[in-house]
Amino acid sequence: MAPEVREAFEHVKEVESHRLEGRLDPRDIDVFWLRFERYFDDLYYSLTAIYGEREDALVCFGALFGRMVEAYSQRPVALKLLDLERQFTPQWFQRSHMVGYACYSDLFAETLLGVRDKLPYLEELGVTYLHLMPLQEPRPGANDGGYAVKDYRKVRPDLGTLVDLIALADDLRGRGISLCLDLVLNHVAREHAWALQAQAGEERYLNYFHTFPDRLLPDEYERTLPEIFPEEAPGNFTWVPGMGGEGRWVWTTFNTFQWDLNYTNPEVFLEIVELMFFLANLGVDVLRLDAAPFLWKRMGTNCQNQPEVFQLIQAFRASMRIVAPGVIFKAEAIVPPDALVRYLGVKSTVGKQCELAYNNQRMVQLWSALATGRTTLFTYVMHRSPQLLIGCAPINYLRNHDDIGWAMTDEDLQAVGETPYLHRRFLNDFYSGRFAGSFARGALFQINPHTGDARVTGSTASLAGLELALEQGDDGAIDLAIARILLLHGLILGAGGIPLLHMGDELGLLNDTSFLEDPLRAADSRWLNRPRMDWDRALRRHDRRTVEGRIFQGLSHQIRTRKATTLLHGFSLLQPLWTGNEHVLGYSRKRPEGTVLVFANFTSGAQAIAAEMTRWGGLNGEVVNLLTPGRPVPIDQGTLRLATYEVMWLTSVEDAGPAEACCG
Repeated sequence: MAPEVREAFEHVKEVESHRLEGRLDPRDIDVFWLRFERYFDDLYYSLTAIYGEREDALVCFGALFGRMVEAYSQRPVALKLLDLERQFTPQWFQRSHMVGYACYSDLFAETLLGVRDKLPYLEELGVTYLHLMPLQEPRPGANDGGYAVKDYRKVRPDLGTLVDLIALADDLRGRGISLCLDLVLNHVAREHAWALQAQAGEERYLNYFHTFPDRLLPDEYERTLPEIFPEEAPGNFTWVPGMGGEGRWVWTTFNTFQWDLNYTNPEVFLEIVELMFFLANLGVDVLRLDAAPFLWKRMGTNCQNQPEVFQLIQAFRASMRIVAPGVIFKAEAIVPPDALVRYLGVKSTVGKQCELAYNNQRMVQLWSALATGRTTLFTYVMHRSPQLLIGCAPINYLRNHDDIGWAMTDEDLQAVGETPYLHRRFLNDFYSGRFAGSFARGALFQINPHTGDARVTGSTASLAGLELALEQGDDGAIDLAIARILLLHGLILGAGGIPLLHMGDELGLLNDTSFLEDPLRAADSRWLNRPRMDWDRALRRHDRRTVEGRIFQGLSHQIRTRKATTLLHGFSLLQPLWTGNEHVLGYSRKRPEGTVLVFANFTSGAQAIAAEMTRWGGLNGEVVNLLTPGRPVPIDQGTLRLATYEVMWLTSVEDAGPAEACCG
């Protein structure tokens, strides 16, 4: 510690130590102080940077200490033991056995008790990480898929109770499955208690939000602010009549019913920290920090990814590591690679931000390559992307509950000869089925009439061609669609980090148009890719003569293969490869115990590359495809051949051993 930090730490210990007496046994007190001292630097520097100029800074810090003591004293013994275990194995979440699954509880199994009943199904698939999307009590009516939270401390009544959630968390932990829940950081529902008190004119709670008496400042901010939902919620501010007297404008980035929190107010920080502790003590393993990039507002910017965002996350992270170090953070930051690494930590801040973040670029590039049949852009972007840091891991996914936005930089597109606007327009046309010869069935989401920009929605199976093939009764097209689905999954499973499957993709569930019959959902095409789980179709998962069986068994095989090797543990050196064939993607992942070389054919015809690519990728001697170990790798006369939409995980024969016990 620097001298001024040591002095601050000793002052806190002297003044606040009485809070621990009588609350904890001596060993717990010792553990608390050890952690507090270890992470005090992170807490001190981040909070000083944000709030240090305030006269009440010391009072706020004392309040934070009190909340940490309270949460630590209430933490169940089983979770304290898990904290210690994970501190001994800090890369527990990077092991290759980690396979994620995301779903809405009600769409998957009606209730939290229903989810518990279906855990054997998830175990059969190989899931070890379960993300249950918003299950806290939302506002009535439209609620952005549950992300407009009315009460963070209550479960949606139709799903169950907090007792049910704790029982589910305990059951998951006993099965070796980590539980991920959302914490919406940027905003609350206008029906939240804080918002109601602000509407009533209470000065304290008015300061929990960004409010303005007229349009002077909002209009200045709007000059540089994008619109998230231009179709249904244009602009970033909402007029609230009668608020604080005659009425005020409230900052509402996403929807009129989602009020942005004011993090310049340290009371807001303290409230959110307390919610983090509350969720951690229920048994949550991973907190998904929703809308993290939007936390700090600055005039003249897009009010995303501001420096204070990362200082806030560092302060959240340090607080959690003192109270519940077994809990990790996942940033919901859909940003370019250079910005993404900032959420994981850079240089001296590595390990002080989030451990996990969504790999949006991989998702976008997968769908772009599938539509074009070309991998040039994908390879170029991989070459430009920074290597991830030790102690962090990406979430690799094909889609989520939201939409697919074409977050490609103009510079990257131009570098490979693409016209940015035309390429994005092509992808929208292709995946909405409007492009001649497209196999996809999706829909456009949030068309911006001023820029022509839009995003795409649709289930993986429908976007990959299965819906159209089934409608046409074309067996050959069905084969191709299934091959595309397994290709895409083979590339998220054949990477580091945590592969995240979305509910129903393992069975090939199609788009669900029933949302059009619900007035509250009809205007939101994201419900197209939020189908209800079809348990009748799941019964066919063991029959390889059915579509469900072919997809489920093919995906299960990929998952088992991933778990059977340490070569896909989280941290490794990624080396993108130019394969000499624009239709074939190639990259290697190098670890001390060996190398995995991944090749993928993005076309409906056979492709070939030079067999020397295996040597250039780092393999020596005889090679084996981990996905088909019983068959020889098709190398003939100096050529490596890939079948239609085939993905290969190649390694040297001597490196293709069983999984080791270490976490890597």
